[in-house]
Amino acid sequence: MNDQGTPEDRRVALVAGATRGAGRAIAVQLGTTGATVYVTGRTTRERPSEVGRPETIEETAELVTAAGGTGIAVPTDHLRPEQVEALTRRIDREQGRLDILVNDIWGGEHLIDFHTKMWDIGLERGLRMLRLGVESHIVTSHYALPLLIRRPGGLVVEVTDGTAESNKNYRESFYYDLTKYAPIRMAQAIGEEIKEFGGTAVSVTPGFLRSEQMLEHFGVTEENWRDGVKTEPVFAISETPVFVGRAVAALATDPDVARWNGRSLSSGELARVYGFTDTDGSRPDAWGYISEVVNGGKDAPASDYR
Repeated sequence: MNDQGTPEDRRVALVAGATRGAGRAIAVQLGTTGATVYVTGRTTRERPSEVGRPETIEETAELVTAAGGTGIAVPTDHLRPEQVEALTRRIDREQGRLDILVNDIWGGEHLIDFHTKMWDIGLERGLRMLRLGVESHIVTSHYALPLLIRRPGGLVVEVTDGTAESNKNYRESFYYDLTKYAPIRMAQAIGEEIKEFGGTAVSVTPGFLRSEQMLEHFGVTEENWRDGVKTEPVFAISETPVFVGRAVAALATDPDVARWNGRSLSSGELARVYGFTDTDGSRPDAWGYISEVVNGGKDAPASDYR
């Protein structure tokens, strides 16, 4: 996919939370369209975040540039309003516009307590998750939206885990449930508020994401990822981060993107509409598989949903 156009027509994007996983892939795929992409996060080559992983925002920026865009890494803690305000002022000063805002800030995997009653989860631990996955998105939108709505056609993407349909069911962790449903509602609300300026907001979820952390969790690499199915059969429907990256790039280059305003979308659904695939040429529909096979009892292999 390449829609570079002339320099003055190239889109400017902010991918907040682009250090690894979905955020990194989204930034890189926006780079393939020729966009200038500001990538933010807390892990730099000089300073790691509490997540303690090796990926850095500088690496992400380099990957964006290698893909055909212009990657610009800006270390940012999105829970510190003064840093986010400085970030958006810099984008305004350097570009004078913002066309795409992707809120992918997270980094709370280490805080998840599944199958634990909410009153048995440490309060500070639970509130930290909400701050990382909800408050950070609010802070970022507060400062970035006034710049985004200056020009018609702005796009806001709230990245989460699950669709509005799938998240009707309890996610088996009080704080995780709240954290991952909130972006769906935020996209709906922001969509209502920016449509008069020609803007669109959506929430987008990957399926079973084969991120760096997930591969490590199963003790596999991208080359032998199917070995993880022995431990977790549902891993058979997993997808690379590139898949959701291509989903967001498709939205960003769709002149009729306003048709999706306020909607909750998945990588699998958007692949069917826009025709893109994962890196192996498949179109995994993880949420369909989970709904119909895992939860619904249908007797069907994961390959039927790829």
